Amino acid sequence: MMMKMLEAGGLDVLTDSLREADADNPKGYYEFERVKQLEDDKAWLPEAEGKVVKIISQLLHNLPSDYDYNVVFMRRRMGEILASQERMLLRRGEETGKVPDDKLSALFRQHLERVKTWLHEQPNFDVIYVSYNSVLETPRDEAKRIDAFLQESLDVQRMAEVVDPTLYRQRT
Repeated sequence: MMMKMLEAGGLDVLTDSLREADADNPKGYYEFERVKQLEDDKAWLPEAEGKVVKIISQLLHNLPSDYDYNVVFMRRRMGEILASQERMLLRRGEETGKVPDDKLSALFRQHLERVKTWLHEQPNFDVIYVSYNSVLETPRDEAKRIDAFLQESLDVQRMAEVVDPTLYRQRT
């Protein structure tokens, strides 16, 4: 959702379109596969300069310190994250429930706290934390907040218009 919003606002996104839309994400994934190899492959970073790139929190610490980063860090209710992941695994025919939700939730919360602390300590990272749920409830307000953070004169109205509440399926 956020990648689609930023694109609608007028920013260039870096994606390879390899992962196609599916039942779990009918609007597409906006991913760039080389990001997954960020620890060992940074050769693509010059191509990403000035563009929006989707990077999961576990990989942020692999970004080199010789660039400056504006991070729009999406947050979501833990129960919704777990439900969404379980639904995706079930659709793929993969096993679920290997780790109890309470333990998984605690581990993920610890990870998020470590990442938040790390980001705060990085002089080349500016971060805005955006609630997935707030975007769904007040998309225009959140788009304005993101525009102010990025200082890009984005098309806030178009950003808000791409938010699709019908895709909010895993609620807690």
